[in-house]
Amino acid sequence: MAPARFSAARIGADAEGRVSEALAARGWLILGRNVRFGRTELDVVAVDPGPPPWLVIVEVRWRRSRSHGYPEETVDHGKRARLREGAGRLAGADALPDGTPLPRLPVRVDVVAVEPGPAGRPIMRHHRHALGG
Repeated sequence: MAPARFSAARIGADAEGRVSEALAARGWLILGRNVRFGRTELDVVAVDPGPPPWLVIVEVRWRRSRSHGYPEETVDHGKRARLREGAGRLAGADALPDGTPLPRLPVRVDVVAVEPGPAGRPIMRHHRHALGG
């Protein structure tokens, strides 16, 4: 892996970790990270306790700057299609591929955008029901 790509992958993994920690601090149950269903990878799978409770796929999008737009604007048509496919697979599954059981709850997709913030603390914007519905 090229050094720049390794750095980007590491920063992306750090953003996913920070998002998972922030959600857990709000009472969410994190069921898995980087969950693969076929060719689809889901950044975070979690339970939002609600009310009402939801099984949530969280797509984490990070950017170092806004020079090419906001991070959430990078969820293009292809990514939306893969997230819909992942949501369908998740809704029909009893467990994650690692065996973690899944609760029988409605499924939604959220997007959390992460950007650098002051004093090294990231800025996060949480978009619920990012694919509609």
